[in-house]
Amino acid sequence: MKHITMKICACACALALATGALAGCAANGSQANTEQQANRAYMSQVNGIMDELGTDLDSFVDAVSRGDVVNMRTQADNAYKKLDELNAIEVPESLSDIQNNYLEGTSKLREALNGYIDLYTEISSGSFDQSKYEGRLAEIQSKYTEGISALEQGDQTAASKQ
Repeated sequence: MKHITMKICACACALALATGALAGCAANGSQANTEQQANRAYMSQVNGIMDELGTDLDSFVDAVSRGDVVNMRTQADNAYKKLDELNAIEVPESLSDIQNNYLEGTSKLREALNGYIDLYTEISSGSFDQSKYEGRLAEIQSKYTEGISALEQGDQTAASKQ
């Protein structure tokens, strides 16, 4: 789980670099400046949300490590708010491909967080078949990794648009 948290931090750093790269690309003309300002504003919003999301996911990971289902739900709800914010950002047309990666990533992360909560709820209720634990956990972690990968792909696309 700590490895996943590190990936979120890496995403946030990549976003900061991408924001700087986009900000450094000066174009002539008012239309180019307006587009550049919109791109910068978008990437700045994404960066802020990703920083907050990283904090929420750290708290979620902590709750998972303690097997605290109630706190897992609370932290997941906090993360969902950030995922919703990311999905709701007004996207400049030139960055729509980046937002598509973020939308895919947020969907996968939401599935993974729900999966963790469901798994640990079943375990804590005593109705869980322990022989299925590793398979279920691997499936959930795969969704989480897919979500992080989609977010990273968005970051890489942003960085390449410098």
